[in-house]
Amino acid sequence: MNNIKDFFTLLGKKTLSFFLFIGGLSNLAFQASLRAFMPPFRKDRILRQAKKAGVESLPIVSLIAFFIGVIMALQTAYQMQRLGSEMYIASILSLSLVRELGPVITALVVAGRVGASITAEVGSMQVTEQIDALETLATNPINYLVVPRLIALSLMLPILTLYADIVGIFGGHLICVYKLGIASSMYWNIAFDALLFKDLFSGLLKSVFFGMIIAFVSCYEGFNVEGGAEGVGKATTRAVVTTFILIITADCFFTALFYFIFP
Repeated sequence: MNNIKDFFTLLGKKTLSFFLFIGGLSNLAFQASLRAFMPPFRKDRILRQAKKAGVESLPIVSLIAFFIGVIMALQTAYQMQRLGSEMYIASILSLSLVRELGPVITALVVAGRVGASITAEVGSMQVTEQIDALETLATNPINYLVVPRLIALSLMLPILTLYADIVGIFGGHLICVYKLGIASSMYWNIAFDALLFKDLFSGLLKSVFFGMIIAFVSCYEGFNVEGGAEGVGKATTRAVVTTFILIITADCFFTALFYFIFP
């Protein structure tokens, strides 16, 4: 009997925590989205966050995108060689990267690198009462901390995604040209001929929303840190895991949406 009671007690707590999270995250997202279009615009802070999220993420994004392209080309070649259709590897690779893998992989990398950093930074400010100090100075924490990160991530993630797409296609190019003997010009022609505007548009639109998810979740978890340094560590882990889940869920939603709107 006690086990059943404990089970439903735990279930109730988890359900309540879930709805509190959804409510708090929605409230933060609404306020931050509204304030993103209201002056003053803190250009210096936006540029600083854009540098952290975009420029400093280029090396890891380059490395991962390149090897994703190489791996996809090798795995696709394994089957396509049986069919004598190696030339179509370029179209499969470009479509897969632009539609799905480019936006998702880039978002996951940025979430793990930048999102964790945001949560740790904001969480440390919360623990040391620096956020309370901002309020006493008549500075809105959302306007000062969340909005610059939201704008920076929403702008930089599509750029990183486009860059990752090109690097990944180039990685596949090396395999197709130097391993499979496909002409370089033929590879690039097939790769880009397979792409339509809707493919590029859907991938970049996804990346904008992925950037917003990273900013909202990371800042929300940072604002709700409790328990000192240990709490900062737990919040950082929670933020990364939650962001990963929401990115995959959002990707599934947008993929289904674009499938029915643009068949």
